Amino acid sequence: QVQLVESGGGLVQSGGSLRLSCAASAFTLNSYAVAWFRQAPGKEREGVSCISSRGSRTYYADSVKGRFTISRDNTNNTVYLQMNSLLPEDTARYYCGADGVSGACWPNWQRFASWGQGTQVTVSS
Repeated sequence: QVQLVESGGGLVQSGGSLRLSCAASAFTLNSYAVAWFRQAPGKEREGVSCISSRGSRTYYADSVKGRFTISRDNTNNTVYLQMNSLLPEDTARYYCGADGVSGACWPNWQRFASWGQGTQVTVSS
């Protein structure tokens, strides 16, 4: 079954760090742009970051710039989101999505479909 599996979430104090992983199952990620999204209860889904298929282009929401870093390891079929200096407002369920039409994030990455079940990130104050 083709899917993306998110992991690495947890409970962390404000100022702490987590690294999320997005692993592909039953397909190869290296031709796909991959994006991270998050959704908090009662809020709309927010695009957090995106990385192009070759890793040459990355994009970040203003709210996470300078704190989060997206990267990919195509040999391990995985995309990562390193989250530093976490804030309580980062609390949400995080999902990854992918698009293989062009391998590019721009301009549609905010509209990529989320394929997995997500991983919960909770930041305490």
